[in-house]
Amino acid sequence: MVMGEEKQNERMKKNRRDTKDFMRSKGKGATTARVHRAILPKREKAVVSPEHSIYLTVNGQPYELQIGSQRAQVEPCHTLAYTLRETLGITGTKVGCNHGACGSCTVLIDGKPVLSCMTLTVELDGKSITTIEGLQDPKTWELDPLQQAFIDHTAFQCGFCTPGMIMSAKALLDENPSPTEKEVKEALAGNFCRCISHYHVLDAVMAAAERRSNRNGKRV
Repeated sequence: MVMGEEKQNERMKKNRRDTKDFMRSKGKGATTARVHRAILPKREKAVVSPEHSIYLTVNGQPYELQIGSQRAQVEPCHTLAYTLRETLGITGTKVGCNHGACGSCTVLIDGKPVLSCMTLTVELDGKSITTIEGLQDPKTWELDPLQQAFIDHTAFQCGFCTPGMIMSAKALLDENPSPTEKEVKEALAGNFCRCISHYHVLDAVMAAAERRSNRNGKRV
């Protein structure tokens, strides 16, 4: 009887391991399909010699970053998320899963949504990067209408995933100022939150789109 139970327990453990391996392999592919808008289409070969510098513009501010292993330098293995947070001190961009699955780290590179935890900094020489901090008006400190809409519709709770959601939505509205609910859902399909109802987020984005359209003299 005891031997039978031991064999059954071993089979259950093996099944759980097999299931985890399956979900891990399938989850990676499925997530890539959902957030294909937020991944660089092609990686370029980067120069990583110790003497080399790369030049980035982050939220309108130019930066020269040296490649190297010293403090304040960028190592070839550093992701954009790491560089923003640890090297430049721009911490609005959050790192959730660090595997490109949750969307919390989304930023805009040349206006396109990109997963910063999956993007190497050395590949971005000459690129313009916008983080959540870059949406606020630098002169009046007025929030972007999208940020204000998230507040008005309580489209956040702990707020950890909110920057990524807003940046994905920002890219959508810049490309398509009057999206349908379906288009909003598709654009945010790679952003996940465990705290709130995603319907609050949908309401916020639709409200921001309507406000933008009304401000431009159009009706939704």
